[in-house]
Amino acid sequence: MSAIERRLRDSGFRAIAGTDEVGRGCLAGPVVAACVILDHDICFGVNDSKMVAADDRVGRCRTILRHARAVGVGVVEPHEIDRINILQASKLAMAVAVDNLLVRPDVLLLDAVTLEKLDMPQVPLIEGDKRSVSIAAASIVAKVYRDLLMESYHQRYPVYDFKRNRGYATEEHRAAVRLYGASPIHRRSFEGVDEPMLLFGRDEENGGPKR
Repeated sequence: MSAIERRLRDSGFRAIAGTDEVGRGCLAGPVVAACVILDHDICFGVNDSKMVAADDRVGRCRTILRHARAVGVGVVEPHEIDRINILQASKLAMAVAVDNLLVRPDVLLLDAVTLEKLDMPQVPLIEGDKRSVSIAAASIVAKVYRDLLMESYHQRYPVYDFKRNRGYATEEHRAAVRLYGASPIHRRSFEGVDEPMLLFGRDEENGGPKR
């Protein structure tokens, strides 16, 4: 997975960054992106976050943070997703992650997109999170960061079970939305979120509407 980075270094690039986002298909919560510049191509155990078991993900994230030359994170909240659409929000999160790096990249590796507002060389790669160690590292950092955010939201809105579903459209999550209505962190522009709820009022103690 480091062959692309090696070829870029052979071409004279030194600060090679990979970026990726998570949470694009969720009904609730922000979209989160990370951008990572690794000091070395090889980072043992790094793969696309979807291919890494949840129990291993945090440890691998710590390894990345320990060995990376620079890491940046970008977060775009649900109200902004509703305003500009999820594709533009995903691109914005990645651009913010790049801007939050302490090192300016020479070249940016991305998973099948380009960021039109960034003035730097960019290499979009189909299935980039499976082909580039830098993109894979970014996917892990973004996933761990977002999972921790959703766990904190679970404490505030427990009826939606964000700790388990992370905001994704599971059957149980959709049922909770139908029953309790949308929470403040739901994406109201997404199908099935802004439907009439079966119960009315808000039960602050249980994190949902009043019965």
